[in-house]
Amino acid sequence: MARELNTSLLNQHKEKHFTAGEIVRDIIIGVSDGLTVPFALAAGLSGANASSAIILTAGIAEVAAGAISMGLGGYLAAKSEADHYVRELKREQEEIIAVPDTEAAEVAEILSEYGIQPHEYTPVVNALRKNPQAWLDFMMKFELGLEKPDPKRALHSALTIAIAYIIGGLVPLAPYMFIPVAKQAVLASVALTIMALLIFGYAKGYFTGSKPIRSALQTALIGAIASAAAFGMAKAVQA
Repeated sequence: MARELNTSLLNQHKEKHFTAGEIVRDIIIGVSDGLTVPFALAAGLSGANASSAIILTAGIAEVAAGAISMGLGGYLAAKSEADHYVRELKREQEEIIAVPDTEAAEVAEILSEYGIQPHEYTPVVNALRKNPQAWLDFMMKFELGLEKPDPKRALHSALTIAIAYIIGGLVPLAPYMFIPVAKQAVLASVALTIMALLIFGYAKGYFTGSKPIRSALQTALIGAIASAAAFGMAKAVQA
């Protein structure tokens, strides 16, 4: 009866968790930098009275270089996480073989931290000692807090960040493709990019669990400050 009740409750309560955290993180990194850096560059060159053609050329070059750099950074970061997991896995394997009693005591300590009593966790400890792979998986997850990484994670991260950077970077440059006068193009670029930053900030807040409106305003403010600083420095240097 109790089992049927639990099953009924589980069927009624379907938890909705967002599980694509790594992908969202990569998109946020790529788009946020893609929107901000070319935006600031274009604003700075506009402040130096450069033509739309020059700004567009420099902007596209920056987007290409930035996408490669950011993608490579994402690849190396994910690769480092995978290498760290392999090192810790090997070390844990050696400890299970070399000092099994110590590792078993660590299992007991971990289980006790969850409020499990000795008479309850002793069978678990004994069962793990008979199954080295399960024992190893337990220690990696509950002692070290490490999950086995996706072997394709590094490549996926690099591509996601690079593509997101390109998409974000083309937004502030789009007006310069159609408006030959830089002073007019920069106004359209500011309006378009601020709008994009607001939308992106709202989406970022929604998916990360933050307050969407607050996130939108913060993201737009950071982009506006960056572009204003670049524009002002260009004017100061020119003067």
